[in-house]
Amino acid sequence: MKKKVYIISHSHWDREWYMAYEQHHMRLVELMDDLLELFENDPEFNSFHLDGQTIILDDYLQVRPEKRALVQQAIDAGKLRIGPFYILQDDFLISSESNVRNMLIGMEETQKWGVPVMLGYFPDTFGNMGQTPQMMKQVGIEAAAFGRGVKPIGFDNQVLEAENYSSQYSEMKWKGPDSSEIFGLLFANWYSNGNEIPVEEQEAKIFWDQKLADAEQYASTEHLLMMNGVDHQPVQKDISKAITLANRLYPDYEFIHSNFTDYLAAVTNDLPEDLGTVEGELTSQETDGWYTLANTASARVYLKQWNTKVQRQLENIAEPLATMAYEVSGSYPHDQLDYAWKTLMQNHPHDSICGCSVDSVHREMITRFEKADEVGKFVAEEAMRQLAQVIDTSEFPEDTYPFVVINTAGTAKTGEAVIEIELERKKFAEGLPETLFKELEDAPAKSYHVENAQGEIIPATVSEAIVRFDYDLPKDRFRIPYMEKVVTVTIPLEEMAAFSWETFTLAEGEAPITTDSMVSDQGRVIENEWLKIKIEENGSLTVMDKKMARQFENILVFEDTGDVGNEYIYKQPIDTVPILSNQQEDSQVEILVDTPEIAQIQLTQTMMIPVSADELLEREQQMVVEFRYRKAKRANELKPLLIETKITLRKNSRKIDFETTIDNQMKDHRLRALFPTKLHVEHHEADSIFEVVTRPNKVSAGWENPTNPQHQHAFVNLHDKNYGVTIGNYGLNEYEIVEEGKIALTLLRCVGELGDWGYFPTPEAQCLGQQHFQYSMEIHEPNEKFESYQHAYAAQVPFTTQQLTNQQGELSSKNNYLEVNAKTFAITALKRSKFNDKVVLRGFNLSEKEEEIVVQKTGTTSRLLNLLEKDSKQTIEPTLMPYEIRTIGFEEEK
Repeated sequence: MKKKVYIISHSHWDREWYMAYEQHHMRLVELMDDLLELFENDPEFNSFHLDGQTIILDDYLQVRPEKRALVQQAIDAGKLRIGPFYILQDDFLISSESNVRNMLIGMEETQKWGVPVMLGYFPDTFGNMGQTPQMMKQVGIEAAAFGRGVKPIGFDNQVLEAENYSSQYSEMKWKGPDSSEIFGLLFANWYSNGNEIPVEEQEAKIFWDQKLADAEQYASTEHLLMMNGVDHQPVQKDISKAITLANRLYPDYEFIHSNFTDYLAAVTNDLPEDLGTVEGELTSQETDGWYTLANTASARVYLKQWNTKVQRQLENIAEPLATMAYEVSGSYPHDQLDYAWKTLMQNHPHDSICGCSVDSVHREMITRFEKADEVGKFVAEEAMRQLAQVIDTSEFPEDTYPFVVINTAGTAKTGEAVIEIELERKKFAEGLPETLFKELEDAPAKSYHVENAQGEIIPATVSEAIVRFDYDLPKDRFRIPYMEKVVTVTIPLEEMAAFSWETFTLAEGEAPITTDSMVSDQGRVIENEWLKIKIEENGSLTVMDKKMARQFENILVFEDTGDVGNEYIYKQPIDTVPILSNQQEDSQVEILVDTPEIAQIQLTQTMMIPVSADELLEREQQMVVEFRYRKAKRANELKPLLIETKITLRKNSRKIDFETTIDNQMKDHRLRALFPTKLHVEHHEADSIFEVVTRPNKVSAGWENPTNPQHQHAFVNLHDKNYGVTIGNYGLNEYEIVEEGKIALTLLRCVGELGDWGYFPTPEAQCLGQQHFQYSMEIHEPNEKFESYQHAYAAQVPFTTQQLTNQQGELSSKNNYLEVNAKTFAITALKRSKFNDKVVLRGFNLSEKEEEIVVQKTGTTSRLLNLLEKDSKQTIEPTLMPYEIRTIGFEEEK
C-alpha cells in the first residue's frame, strides 16, 4: 500500500510584524487576487487554507469589495478553506474571555460564508494554553494543530520521563487539566515543511528525499502532511505541476493536493495504539530554555496594560452593566460590542500583543485600544443612564444628592468607590460662561457627609468643591453646555457582593471627626488588625503578619539589570550584577492618606543605573549577532532613576497595594520588584486561561537559560501547608520564581530591536518616559488561598458610580442582580447571548477538586450552555468538576 502525502497550500498570515500593517495588508490583497485567479485556471488545485482566521476576508474586501461574489464562490466550491477563529491570537497574553470571543465571533463570521474548518489552529502561538482541549471540545472541535510546545524525538526513541512535553510522533493525544482529550497535531518539521516544491526533476529529487525522510521520522501513520507555505508566502501557482512530477519520481507514494478536513479524517482513522499523550500547557519548557519566547510577556509592557484596561472595560464593566440595563430598556448593544471586540482582537495576534513588531505596528495598536475602550465606555455610560432613571431614591431627603455604586466584578470587592457629585449647575443659556463660573466659585463653601438609605453616616472623604465646564448631549435635542460645581467623594467599601448595587447620598453637614490612625513613626509604619508594615531606611519593607506571627523582610526591593536581548528574549550582559534599590539608605516617605479605614504612604527612592548598554551592542545588532553570543555590557555612565511608590493598606485587609511611577530615561534594561516569601516549595500557582495552573519552580536538566520567565494574568502564588503569598498585578504579565521562594515581578523591560531573523531597530521598545505600575501582595492562611485569588481579580475592576436624581423608581436602592455562592468559581463574563437572548454567566473552577456552586437569578430558569452559548443538552450539576469551564444561560420563567 502506498504512503499518502497530503500537500496543503496555505500562507501563515501575520497581519503585522516586521513591516507596518498596511504593508502586509497590500501583500494580502495580492495573495487573494492570485488565489482567485488560480482557482479559476487550475481545476486540479484542491484548496487553500486561509490560516484559520476569518479577518483575512474582511481585510481583503476592504480593498476589493467588488470581489465578494468571487470569494463566496470559492468558499462554496471548497477552494477557500476558512475559520474557525477570527484572528490567530497569542492565547497566553489575552484573557480567558478574549480567547472565547475569538472562537465565538470567528465561528459566527465563518458561518456567514460557509462551513468552518473544524481544527483548532495554533501554528505559531508562543506556547499553548492547557485548557485548549476543554475549550475546543465545547465548540465541537476534536483536533488542534500547533507548532510549539512539544519536542519531537522520533518514533525510534523512547520518551524520557523527565521530558513531559516530548512525543515520538507528530500525532498525539492532548489532555487538558479537566481530562478533556483531543487529537493533537504537531508541525514537527514546522508549518513550512512542504514549501516551494520544485518542478525541475533534479531539484525535486533532492527536495523530496529530505522532506519525506523528515516527515517519516515522526509520522505515526502512512499519511504524511506537507505544509506548502510559510509566513506571508505567495501561493505556489505551479503546485499541480510539482505534484505530477513527484508522483512520477516516487511510485511508492501517492502525492495529492489536499486540505485539513480530508487529512484529519484519514490520519485519525489510522492512529496506532501506542500514540502518546501530552497534558496541560504546551510551552516548550523542555528545551534549553532560550526560545520559549515567554519574555514577550514583558516586551512593551504598556501594550499589556492597555490590553488589560480594555478587556476589563468590555468584560467586566460594559457587558455586565448592559445586561443589567436590559431589564429596564429591553435592548442590548450586540452590534456595538461586537465592533469593540473585533477592534480589540485585531491587537491580539502573537506579533502584536506580544510587542515583538516594529514601532509603527505598535503605534497603530494604541489607536485600536483607544477605539475599543471608547466604545466600551459609551456602552457602559448608556447602560448607567438607563439604570439611573429607574433606581428608587425616594427614601433619601430631597435636599441631598443621591448616587449609586455598582460592583460589576464577578466576586465580592473591597476598595474605594470614587464619584464626582454635581452640587449646582448654570447653563450657558443663563448668562456669559465667565459670569456663571464666578457666581458658582463665589458661593459660600459648605461641608458634606455621606449617608446610606438608613440614614447612617458612612465613612467617606469629600474634596473641596471646584467649578468647571461640562455639557449634556440629550437624545432628542441639541447639546447643552454649562458650568458646574462639583466635589469628589471617596467611599471605602468592604466585600461588596458581586453584581450588586447600593445607593448612598451626599448631605450637608459635618461628618463625625475621628482621630483613629493606621500610621505612626512619621509615616514609616502602617498597621491594621492583621499587618504591621515598616518602611526601612533603605526603602525595603518589613511586613509582620500579626495573626500568624510571621515576618517578611526585604519586601519590595527593586532590581535593575541590563538587557542585550530583543523584544522576544531577555539576555543579561555577561559579567554584570543586578543593581538593587536597598543598597542605599536614602528613602523618603510622605503621608498621603490617614483615616481609620485606609492609609496611604508615598515612598520615594533613587537608583543610580547605567544609561544604556555600551556602544558594542548597536554594532552587534547591526551584524545580526545572535543574542546569546553578544559581548556588549552596560555603559559606565550612570543616571538617577527616581522611583515613587504609593503603599496602601485598608482597615480589615491583609492585601497591600502598590502603585509605582518612574520616568524612564534609560535604555537596554529590566526593572523588577522582588518579594521574598520564605516558602521553599517545589511548585507555584499562577492565573492562566480558564485555569489556575501549577508550574514547577525548577527547570529541567537540559535548561541552559539562567532565567525562567513565566506568563500570568492577575496573580502568582506560593504556598505550603502553613501559609501563602499572592502577588497580584494589573497588566504585568511576566514573573519568575527565583532563589527558592522569591517572586520577581517584571515591571519594565527595555530593548532596541525586534530580533528573530534580521535587524529591525525598535527605539520605541525602550519605553522611555512616564511609566506606571499597579500590583499587590497578600499574605493568606492555608484555607484562604482562593479568597486571595478572587481579591486579585476584583482589584482589576473599579467600582462604577452614577449620580441620581430624587425620584421614585422601579428598581430598589440596593440589590443583587444575581447571586453566586461558590468559593472557587472565577467569573469571566456576564452578558446576553445574541443567539438565544439568554443572560449568560461564564466562569471556571479555580480548584483541582470538585466544588459546590449555587448560582441564582430571581425569576429565571437556567440551562447549561457550551462556549458558543448554545444549549449543551446537559443538566446543571450542583458541583463544579475540577478545572471545569461552565457557561450558564438564564431565561425568564414561563
